[in-house]
This record gives sequence, structure tokens and C-alpha cells, in this order.
Amino acid sequence: MIAKITKGSSFRGVVNYILDKEKDAKILVCDGLFAEDKDTIAMSFEAQSKMNPKVTKFVGHISLAFSKEDEHRLTDRAMVGIALEYLKEMGINDTQVLIVRHFDKEHPHVHIAFNRIANNGRTISDRNERIRSARICKEMTRKYNLYFASGKERVKQHRLKEPNKTKYGLYSILKSEVSRCGNWNILAANLKKQGVEMRFKYKGKSDEVQGVVFTMNGYSFSGSKIDRRFSFSKINAALDNNRRNERQGIIASPHREEQSMLPSESRGNNDLFIGSIGLFTSDNTDGQAEENRFEEELKRRNKKKKQRKIGF
Repeated sequence: MIAKITKGSSFRGVVNYILDKEKDAKILVCDGLFAEDKDTIAMSFEAQSKMNPKVTKFVGHISLAFSKEDEHRLTDRAMVGIALEYLKEMGINDTQVLIVRHFDKEHPHVHIAFNRIANNGRTISDRNERIRSARICKEMTRKYNLYFASGKERVKQHRLKEPNKTKYGLYSILKSEVSRCGNWNILAANLKKQGVEMRFKYKGKSDEVQGVVFTMNGYSFSGSKIDRRFSFSKINAALDNNRRNERQGIIASPHREEQSMLPSESRGNNDLFIGSIGLFTSDNTDGQAEENRFEEELKRRNKKKKQRKIGF
């Protein structure tokens, strides 16, 4: 879950963008607004903003984006609940709000327009809003066990140039194959079908394996250079674990297992304001472990950066 916050002085502009037909827009919440059409919505916002003429940036616009991995879970009701909880945690309340879901991109996302001039004329604070927003997004991602993409998964591979394009292609292939293979031979065979050659590096003239190298599109990378989890020792441990699971009758899956976190929805209930808090259960053991690994990786990288700066 990622939030992008912007401010402005034209409600007409943000309303026209959010409700653009080309975005395949769907209104989920329209609170405190005269919602006959785009013009009446914009005029409702503008009328209230005049209660505090000293504020020049009275337009609030937030986009909440989620991973495609969570698309099957993010119903309209769930998206509304998350958006309203986010606004509450940000201190954005007692004001006009428009929440619209867009379907023009592969990942689920909603746009929120709100009036920074509240219903009683007070100004909704924007102090440290980006810092607070980052913390709240992180907490809600953990709370609802939303997918937490690694740094490499956020990379736009179609924009990369060689050899990085091949490197990230190898990352995606290995991420899928290592999680479901039971030994090196099967892994090598599956990789070969996808145009990837694999070879071992040996220590000196001995038979002791020191590393593994993957080659695709004429470019070669050691496993650890693609990602630390793909060093020889870590792949070997993952393959052993897959083999043990298979013996115990557990089928390894390349996809993250997750419990259903949505409550049953009664048919015909279109009140999207009801049940905005507590849409999911808060049992998040797997998500917490993933978050801990993410935190450890960040600390490790920051430590390295500090060491470089002081000359270590």
C-alpha cells in the first residue's frame, strides 16, 4: 500500500481528473457533496473552501495504490474501508470527501479528493503529512497482511536497458522456480526451458562448489549478484526444504499462502460506509515475518552506507 499526496487550488481540475471516463472511474464514497455531476461536485467543494479564504491550497488529493497480488481481495467495500481508515489515521475527518476507484491500470488503486477546509471552517493540518502517511501505510500493510513488494519487484523492467534488463528477468524466473523445485537437476531443466543456462563455480581444482552462475541472453551473473537469496548455499537450502515438504505431503507453491481476511458480505448491501473499520482480521504472523525481513534488509543497507561515508 502506497500513498501519494498532492495539494492544489482547483477542485474543478482534480474532480475532472478523478472522474475522467477514460479512467473507467467508479464513485465509492461521495460525502457532503451535491453529486449530480462533475460540476456540482466541484461547486460543492469550492463553496465550503470559501469558509476560510486565507488558505490557498485547499484541495487535498491522495492516491492509494496496492499490489496486483492483492487484486482478488480488494473488493470495493474493502477499498473503501482501507481508504476511510487511512483518512482517520491521517486526521482527515469532518470534511467533504470523494473516493473514486480507477480500473485503468493493472494494480488496484483509488483516488481521494478532500476539502482541507473542514465542515466547521477549520484547516486540516498538513504538518509532516508525508512522514505520517508513510508510517500509516506501513502499519496498515502489516495489519491487513497486504502484499509487501521487495525493491526488485517495484522495478519497471520494461524501462531497463541491458544487462540490467536480463538481470531482473533472471530474478523473476529464479523467484518462481527455486520455490517449487526439489533438486538442482530439476531446477536446471526448468531454467533451460526458459532460456537460462546454469553452471557451478568450484573452489580451485577441487570438487567443492563455491557458487552458481546463471546465463541468459548472452549475459552471466552469479546467483548472489542477482539477489542474496540466490547464492548457492541459499538456493541449496531452499531446495532441501522443498524436498522435505514434498516428503511430508506438502505441495510447495510459488505464491504466498494467505488466509481469507474478508468478512462475508450480505447480498444487496450497498452501504459502503458501514464496516469501514475492521474489514479484515488482524492475524498477521506471515506478514509480520516478511516485514521483519524487510526491516533487517533496510538496516543492513543503511549500515553499509554509513560505513562507506566514514571510510570503512
